[in-house]
Amino acid sequence: MPWEMSDRSLLADLSLARGDWDRDADSRCDAEAMASAWADPRCRVLAVAQGRFAVDVDGVSAGAGSSDATVPALRFVTPSDVLVDAERLYLGRDTAGAPVFAARCLPMEPSSGLREVGAELADDEVSIAATAVALDNWHTTHPRCPRCGEPTQVADGGWVRRCAADGSDHYPRTDPAVIVLVIDADDRALLGRQGRWQPTWFSTLAGFVESGESAEAAVRREIFEESGIVVGDMVYLGSQPWPFPSSLMLGYHALAESSDVVVDGEEIVEARWFSREELRAACESGEVALPPAVSIARRLIERWYGQPLPGDWIRP
Repeated sequence: MPWEMSDRSLLADLSLARGDWDRDADSRCDAEAMASAWADPRCRVLAVAQGRFAVDVDGVSAGAGSSDATVPALRFVTPSDVLVDAERLYLGRDTAGAPVFAARCLPMEPSSGLREVGAELADDEVSIAATAVALDNWHTTHPRCPRCGEPTQVADGGWVRRCAADGSDHYPRTDPAVIVLVIDADDRALLGRQGRWQPTWFSTLAGFVESGESAEAAVRREIFEESGIVVGDMVYLGSQPWPFPSSLMLGYHALAESSDVVVDGEEIVEARWFSREELRAACESGEVALPPAVSIARRLIERWYGQPLPGDWIRP
């Protein structure tokens, strides 16, 4: 069959996993270094709240020969533009060594989110935005100490919440999840639909890695629980952060050892096998819509399909 388990090429340029960003972790716990970075005249600040951040809708030129084509760009402010009591999150340093922070305050308009612009932002900017959103989500949902219930305070450049009552430190969480395109012996792909989605929306299957479980065991368990399909061999293809609110998606192709689909009826209400021809016909007729470019699911499907998916096959 065209797809072979021996093909170990990884997915490249995943939308939210781009950028070679200096997080400068050693400086976070140094209060003097943080004060110096905030006072640096080169310092840039991204306002972030509720998954949204300020963007320049005019963007920047997409390149030679495309003067009318632009891509979105983050809109930064200076420290003097930020309210004194806004919580600061140190994101690191850009390629020129200038410090970059996020401030937990309502961004100026226009604002956007990673789902809308994550696939279009420049490499370093998508890393900045993804980190800012993930940290902001964590701070929003963890205002109190899980040990004693007292309020906690931001520390170490926003990478710690510290409890003054019992002295404990608490750190941002990342929840690993597997996302899998299952392929059978006839080279068909298994796509499913969650109950909360619109009737035409289909995607790969996914689920969280449980405590004490390997990622590979999670692939087999989640696929069986959601679709009744038993999978055997699998190949890991890449990962990307998914800060909605705190996941790390681990992407796989897996080979089915059974073919009868029995959905769980709770999370997954419909799952179907598609050949390439069947998927093309379903998408062209509007019967099926596939994940957007920002998702690793789309890249998993494209790797099997053999080419990029047309834009009008993608759900909004």
